[in-house]
Amino acid sequence: MPPRPRYDATDDPPLAIRDSPIHGRGGFATARIPAGTLLIEYAGERIGADEARRRAAAHAGDATAPHTFVFAIDDDWAVDAGVAGNDARWLNHSCAPNCDAVVEDGRIWIETARVVQPGEELTYDYQLVLDEPHTAAAKARYPCRCGAAACRGTMLLHRRRPR
Repeated sequence: MPPRPRYDATDDPPLAIRDSPIHGRGGFATARIPAGTLLIEYAGERIGADEARRRAAAHAGDATAPHTFVFAIDDDWAVDAGVAGNDARWLNHSCAPNCDAVVEDGRIWIETARVVQPGEELTYDYQLVLDEPHTAAAKARYPCRCGAAACRGTMLLHRRRPR
């Protein structure tokens, strides 16, 4: 199987950051991008899980900035793109995304899930999970504005109830 296309730190991935109809700023394809392309690394400060929880909690009660750029790599490590981050931090959530977040060798990559055409907003499903129950109030703190036909209304991952 041939290696998949990848844009590394020395390449400029084919995306531009501009105002988004989904939320705030967003990343938009500036060229056709093949499916399976490792488009951009989610870069930033590498921090431990305890520090990631502390930073997320510090933002949780702030109505002006309820979300952070902290992205978990695994149970022990995370990346905070709010510190030394790159354009990947501007990619928005969608319930019908054209990209996926993948972890390879302790690094987070945004990979195209299908062919992306020029002008399309690049999105992935954040699949957020909270340490608390995903109540209606919790879901309302993380609203989704993607506009997809199957939008679940929240960036939180659907949790199945235990039987």
